Formats: sequence, C-alpha cells, structure tokens
Amino acid sequence: MKLIITRHAKSSWEFPDLMDHDRPLTKRGRRSSDAIGNWLAEKGHIPETVLSSTSVRTRETWDRMVQYFATPVVVRFEADLYHGGLRSIHYLLATVATSSVLVLGHNPGIGHFAESVLRSLPTHPDFLRYPTAATLVCEIQLDEAGQVELGTGELVDFVVPRDLE
Repeated sequence: MKLIITRHAKSSWEFPDLMDHDRPLTKRGRRSSDAIGNWLAEKGHIPETVLSSTSVRTRETWDRMVQYFATPVVVRFEADLYHGGLRSIHYLLATVATSSVLVLGHNPGIGHFAESVLRSLPTHPDFLRYPTAATLVCEIQLDEAGQVELGTGELVDFVVPRDLE
C-alpha cells in the first residue's frame, strides 16, 4: 500500500473564542496546502482514499490540496483522527480497501504514527518535529488481515512546505 501521512497546515489563533476544533487556516497555511497538493500531484502521489480529521483546519487543508488532483478521491472525515493516536490511525487504516491512502491529522498522533510505520527514518532535519503540512510518502506492507504492519514502511519521499518555496 502507498501511504501518505500529512499533518494539517498552519492554523490561526487569531480568534481566541473559537474552540480548537474550529480554528481555520492562516494565509501561510493556505499557501502550504496548495504547495503540498501541487507537489503530490507532480510526483504522482495521488491517493484513492483520504482519512481526515473532522477539524476545520484539516478540512481546509484537504479542500486546497484536492484541487491539484485530476482523479476523484474518496474522503472520509473521521472524528477519531481529531485527537487520534497510533492505535486510532492504525485501526482506521484497516477499514480501507484501496492501494493508496492519505491520512490527514494532527500532532502528536500523526507524527508519532509516521515514525512508527517506517523501517528507517528520513534524515530530514524536520522529520521528528513533523511541522504543519509535513508530508510523508511510503510503501507499507499489510499483514494477512489487511492491517498495516508497523515498522515495515519504505520511505518514498518526505517534504515540508518550506522545502517547496
């Protein structure tokens, strides 16, 4: 399976009365979402299915990324990805029957999951920090039950928006 793991783009703290779930993207976040979507399309890393958190910032990140994809993508907004950790993400991936999946979520869960799937980590200086809009592309093995086998992922690519400027 091709697995793409993206953290949402930069979100705003401009409106202190908003609940965390409802925070929108900043201008920088919108630019970063566009850059990541374009990069994925140019590299041919187009998911068949997206599992996304239900937060406003993940929805906005996805809405900006998808405009660069020429083919339709099935999107599932999953509440468990809002504060989802390793087990939540692992469980949700087992419910997907496509060969290319993008998981769009939040730190610390999304960064921890990215570390856990790989056989060896990238040397990129920002990988362990997994900043906003960081995106990992890897090829991962599935076990007999169709679940992602942690620690088997082979790095294909890793990028942060700053790399694309």
